[in-house]
Amino acid sequence: MNDHQLLRYSRHILLDEIGIEGQEKLLAAHALVIGAGGLGSPAAYYLASAGIGRLTLVDNDTVDLTNLQRQILHTTDRVGHAKAESGKQTLAQINPEVQVTALTERLEGTRLDELVGQASVVLDCSDNFATRHAINRACVANRVPLVSGAAIRFDGQVSVFDARRNDAPCYACLFPPDQQFEEVLCSTMGVFAPLVGIIGTMQAAEALKLVAGIGESLAGRLLLLDARNMEWTSIKVGRSPGCPVCGGRTHD
Repeated sequence: MNDHQLLRYSRHILLDEIGIEGQEKLLAAHALVIGAGGLGSPAAYYLASAGIGRLTLVDNDTVDLTNLQRQILHTTDRVGHAKAESGKQTLAQINPEVQVTALTERLEGTRLDELVGQASVVLDCSDNFATRHAINRACVANRVPLVSGAAIRFDGQVSVFDARRNDAPCYACLFPPDQQFEEVLCSTMGVFAPLVGIIGTMQAAEALKLVAGIGESLAGRLLLLDARNMEWTSIKVGRSPGCPVCGGRTHD
């Protein structure tokens, strides 16, 4: 690190758990953030400000006026612009040292697998089960840790699915792909603005911990937030031996 970086990240460096070594791990890391909306906005904000070296921001949508109630990466004058490009512009103002790649596309198939394989950590900030399961399959296949978040109305959840650990479940252990779950969208059900900030920020925190190798992650635990009463519930989640995605996974 140069003198400018030592000053910029000095409050991290003062933490014994991070220090110079931990900050250098962040600077060398590559975070893949899928979704530049309510969750992706605060997650990307804190990853960039904390000094993640490379950040790939993926979203195939454009900024709409209804997004601005909660999607803090974007501004009124960018309505109609691609969310990924708008996010890149904001992140450059926060920390121009971070190498941000904006992708205005829907990731799937070999393209998703390719990008996940290049990442140190993946943050799933999407809003539908099909995308979440596809991301999970790619993370399991490439053994890349996944930080998953979701928020609707006043209810949020966050967890980590770390395929590097043989004892850790994957997203499909918790939500089997062959089961039917009701898709609920902010556009029809609404969402409390600060809720996505809380969950997205926690996703960033878990991602930074994973990269720096500090503390205990949420792997094996699902945190649920009832923001109406500001009550957290922690649920232990184990691997499913019959999971079609990670059931046969073992250490090399």
